[in-house]
Amino acid sequence: MVAVPVERVLVGVDFSSAPTARKPIRLAFGHRRGAVVKLERQEALASLAAFETWLAAPGSWLGGFDLPFGLPRELVETLGWPTEWAPLIAHYASLSRAEIRATFAAFCDARPVGRKFAHRACDGPAGSSPSMKWVNPPVAYMLHAGVPRLVAAGAHLPGLHAGDPARVALEAYPGLLARELIGARSYKSDDRAKQTPERLIARKDLIEALEQGRSRLGLRLKLSHAQRDDLAADGSGDKLDAVLCLMQAAWAETQPNYGRPADMDPLEGWIVCA
Repeated sequence: MVAVPVERVLVGVDFSSAPTARKPIRLAFGHRRGAVVKLERQEALASLAAFETWLAAPGSWLGGFDLPFGLPRELVETLGWPTEWAPLIAHYASLSRAEIRATFAAFCDARPVGRKFAHRACDGPAGSSPSMKWVNPPVAYMLHAGVPRLVAAGAHLPGLHAGDPARVALEAYPGLLARELIGARSYKSDDRAKQTPERLIARKDLIEALEQGRSRLGLRLKLSHAQRDDLAADGSGDKLDAVLCLMQAAWAETQPNYGRPADMDPLEGWIVCA
């Protein structure tokens, strides 16, 4: 009897370092057929424990995760932390959030105005926040909560950490794809009072652009009417961000080495499509 290969699922993950029922981690699952990416379903994880359970479940997947996978080399060297990725992540995981905040605040306080934060090489092309930022958004805590769990689950992080090749995790950034399609227009807010008609229109325009395949990814999103309405109705934009990460993962699936840049810094990591 010939074994039938397990088809790899694509997943986009809008991550939170402190998920709740009101603000869960959002997962968007799909499959790619040629240039078409079909959204199959979405899932909400209301705790980090639920995230761990999902990571531990059997299955084959390629995921785009909206959280940083590395810290700036300048920061790491200034602090005297390990300059290899695995020891660095182990050290970082051993710290409390209070220790991270105090350490990074002291680093920033010692630097001139306009250069407070250190940046990774991939931050500029992606337009992403520095991964050492602990507020608005707290991406430093997202790294702290997410990456050690990916490592513990045995996931493969290309260029950074060798793991199970059937479960591949990539750093994604939905803002990069959103800006390509609708420019600097705001399409989301966690503040209900700021979930305006203008942001609803921006979400609808973003969804339409994804469906028409207007990005440089060369992929089209396939949705049902109900899925389209659901994505547009979510004023927080979290469901849509998960779908944007799904599209970035789908693009990576079509690329040699998942699109990893040849000059990637193996300490800092890289962002899909940046």
